[in-house]
Amino acid sequence: MEQVIIMIPALNPLPALLEFVRKLRALPIARIIVINDGSEEKYNRLFEQLQQEGCDVLTHDQNLGKGRALKTGMEYILKSRLRTKGIITVGAHGQHSVLDVEQVLSSTKIFSDGIILGIRDFKDSDYPFISKLQNRAYSMMFELFIRKRLLDIQTGLRYIPRKHLPWLCKVKGESYHYDTNMLIEAIRRKVPVYEVPIGHAKLRKNSIIYYDEVLNPTKIFQQLWINFLHKRQNTK
Repeated sequence: MEQVIIMIPALNPLPALLEFVRKLRALPIARIIVINDGSEEKYNRLFEQLQQEGCDVLTHDQNLGKGRALKTGMEYILKSRLRTKGIITVGAHGQHSVLDVEQVLSSTKIFSDGIILGIRDFKDSDYPFISKLQNRAYSMMFELFIRKRLLDIQTGLRYIPRKHLPWLCKVKGESYHYDTNMLIEAIRRKVPVYEVPIGHAKLRKNSIIYYDEVLNPTKIFQQLWINFLHKRQNTK
C-alpha cells in the first residue's frame, strides 16, 4: 500500500524542526520533503542536517512565498514520479505536533478521496483572543462568499490525495493566499473537504508566525470578493 509524503515549506525555521523531523520519520510515511523558501544563509547548516536525516531538500534562491513553495514540492513529486497516495503539508515553526500529524495520517484511511483539514480548537484558552476572533471572521467571510462552511480555512496541516496535485500546481497564489485559493478551487471542482479536529503545539509566549497560517483580513476579503464576482459572472 502506498504511503504518504510529508511536505514542509520552510522560511528561517526554528532549530526544533530537526528533532520534529526525526520524530515524524517514526510514522508510517514514504518520505519527507522540505522546501527551503529562500531562508537566510545562517540556516544552511540546518537544511544540511535535514538532508542528512534523509529529507529531500528543495531550495529557492530567494523567498517566493508559501504557495510557491508548496507548488515546488508538488511539481517535484509529479516530475520525479514518486509513489505516494498523497501528501500532508506541515508547518516548520512548531504549529503542529507529531500527534496532530498522526491524527490526520490516520484519517486518510477513511477520507482518502478528498482534502483533509486539521482543524484547531480555538476554544482552547491558550489561543489569544485576537486569533479566535480572526479565525471566526475568516470562516464567516468564506461561508458568505463561497457558500461553504469551514471552521479553519487558515490551517496549514492538510492531506491532499496525489490525483489532485496536477490541478493544484496551477492554482493561483504564490504566498499564503494559496491556502484559501486551494479550498475555493477544490469546492468548485466538487472535491470533498473533510475536517478533522487536532490539538496544537505549545508555541513560545509572544511568538509570531509570519510565514504559516497568517492571513491579512483585507487581502482575504479581496480574494473572496474576486472569486464571488467571478462565480456570479459565470452563472449568468
